[in-house]
Amino acid sequence: MTPFYLNWDEIDDVLLDMDGTLLDRHFDNFFFEEELPRRYAVLHGLTHEGSRDRLMAMYRSVEGELAWTDLDYWTERVGIDVVALHKELDHLVGFLPSTETFLRDLKILGRRVTILTNAHQAGVDVKIAKTGLDRHVDRIVTASEVGYLKMRPAYWPACQQLVGFNPERALFIDDDEGCLAAAKQFGIAHLVHSAKSSSQLPPVPSASFRSVENLSTLMKRPLPQG
Repeated sequence: MTPFYLNWDEIDDVLLDMDGTLLDRHFDNFFFEEELPRRYAVLHGLTHEGSRDRLMAMYRSVEGELAWTDLDYWTERVGIDVVALHKELDHLVGFLPSTETFLRDLKILGRRVTILTNAHQAGVDVKIAKTGLDRHVDRIVTASEVGYLKMRPAYWPACQQLVGFNPERALFIDDDEGCLAAAKQFGIAHLVHSAKSSSQLPPVPSASFRSVENLSTLMKRPLPQG
């Protein structure tokens, strides 16, 4: 990935994704792809592979809709207390490297920092309790507050009305290219892709957006010439 620099004088609002950008997506990947299928297999007498295939089909059936990330919806649909299971596995919740340094630097810069997450409030609460993430930012906005997930074009005007930012002076960072594309369509001026979403997976740079592995590199400025 080619290094690049942001002109922080052009940015007032920093809009940040949570899972896969600030927090290690390993928790979510393990939860929905491994542990929940394992519990579902035991409950329904399935093989792990059969359980995983069935759940993946369920996930795809509501992908892009609010139900996709609604833990209460999944509790009802799979017959397992998904919120309680989040709490049981909260030892896997943690920051990605450099996140806390990056957030401290943003506070020093005096920028307004808002987390925009597709995550359900119950899941956000578990992650806040584990990490204290809320103490580092000005506000956390869930998709249910906005009424849409971030990859939906309708999300962004509704979010702007709720949060009150100027798109021309806003930075948005996310590991999901669909969310970045919707933000670009709306007119967010500064867009950055988080390439290292999970501590357990290699970085995956974007072909469409500028990518970083480590958020703290965004604070670096080019050395003066001469």
